[in-house]
Amino acid sequence: MCGVFGASVPPDADVSAAAVAALGLFALQHRGQESAGVAVSDGTQLMVYKDLGLISSVLDERRLPSLRGDLAIAHCRYSTTGSTVWENAQPTFRLGPRRALAVGHNGNLVNTRQLLDELPGGRSRLAASTDTELLTALLSDEPATDVVDALLRVLPRVRGAFSLVVLDERRIVGVRDPHGFRPLVLGRIRASGAASTGGLWADDPARDTWLLSSETTALDIVGAEYVRDVEPGELVILEAGSAPRSVRYAAAQPALCVFELIYFARPDSYMEGRNLYEVRRKMGIQLAAEHPAETDLVMPVPDTGGPAAAGYAEASGIPFREGLVRSRYTGRTFIQPSQTLRHRGVTMKMNPLREVVRGRRLTVVDDSIVRGTTTQQIVALLRRAGATEVHVRISAPPIYHPCFYGIDTQVSTELIAATQTPDQIRDFIGADSLGYLSIPGVLAALELPYEQFCFACFDGRYPEPVPYDVASRKFLLEEPVPSRG
Repeated sequence: MCGVFGASVPPDADVSAAAVAALGLFALQHRGQESAGVAVSDGTQLMVYKDLGLISSVLDERRLPSLRGDLAIAHCRYSTTGSTVWENAQPTFRLGPRRALAVGHNGNLVNTRQLLDELPGGRSRLAASTDTELLTALLSDEPATDVVDALLRVLPRVRGAFSLVVLDERRIVGVRDPHGFRPLVLGRIRASGAASTGGLWADDPARDTWLLSSETTALDIVGAEYVRDVEPGELVILEAGSAPRSVRYAAAQPALCVFELIYFARPDSYMEGRNLYEVRRKMGIQLAAEHPAETDLVMPVPDTGGPAAAGYAEASGIPFREGLVRSRYTGRTFIQPSQTLRHRGVTMKMNPLREVVRGRRLTVVDDSIVRGTTTQQIVALLRRAGATEVHVRISAPPIYHPCFYGIDTQVSTELIAATQTPDQIRDFIGADSLGYLSIPGVLAALELPYEQFCFACFDGRYPEPVPYDVASRKFLLEEPVPSRG
């Protein structure tokens, strides 16, 4: 997944681009918890600071003042290619023979091996083991007049999911792959003083701060207005002191990951013109129609199950109550980089409200079951707290197929629905009953056509073909170089 943010502030701004980018990134912490970083340009050179850890520990008030410039990009990482090590933190940086570049990437490439073969010197040229490092090396090497020209030459050879923020000395370029698997939006902070001067600068975009973000919620945090989505197959170019420019590099074939709307993005974000809280509430309404349950209470798995649980309670007429308290100081278990950490994360972050749960039949609503271990532990917690029945309802279809476009489920055997029937899953998690929302139910809540989204993890229809030698190879760039002898 990952979160990316870019900020181009006018030369006379009273705030640095790095400060704006770091603040925006805080609103994207849910998209990646392994590392964070920021890259800035003062017009002549780039500076990058990154480290392992949460944004608050990496980009604090001690470090930001030294990162001066009118252009900045920021990134928080959730790994889908490469290990969780400092070298793989982003933004990546290359001082290549043609140009200096920093890149923040949300997504996952599927033709990594092919691209590696195109890089002179191959793997020995890479300082990290991510597909982003490889892409950065290709862009910095490309014989082109500038970074935009380099992107136009390289991107037609790149396959997979990539929403990028690319920084050189003079510009930020926002990039979205032709399918638009991952979101990217353009925002604007109008120049201060516009209202007091009778609107003199209100329509002068050169005086405004321009932003790129994975989600609209980060625009809200920095006081910006949403302008529009970056279109699939589009470059948006931000330069300090000028209006954004747009370049189309490929025809759009939209396939936004529907899991963004079901689970990953924040509920206060907007995608495809829809508020995600309302989308998820409507999914709960559809779920109640498809899988009713005779229980005493509807309760969510916090925090992501809340909107769907509210919709389920509304449609069923069953009272809604909070039955689990979540610690705000633990991260998302789904995006922990190992199964051991995921298991410990569940027991650390959830605690039942025994007075609410004891002696009651519960409908427990969550957004997904991926590996099944989290749900199993939650059901066990509720039973130990005295629940007489636990009926699990999931506001997404079963995840049968791995994702190669930016979610760390690249091995089908890790997906419980790929190896077990719904009845077997019910027995594994210890529930009295289990019901999943159907794909038609998801579409009814979205009120948008199937063709606009990627449903590959649910139905196996991959918009971008995945080569066999790349599938299931998260550590592809860390494997020993094969002998050619």
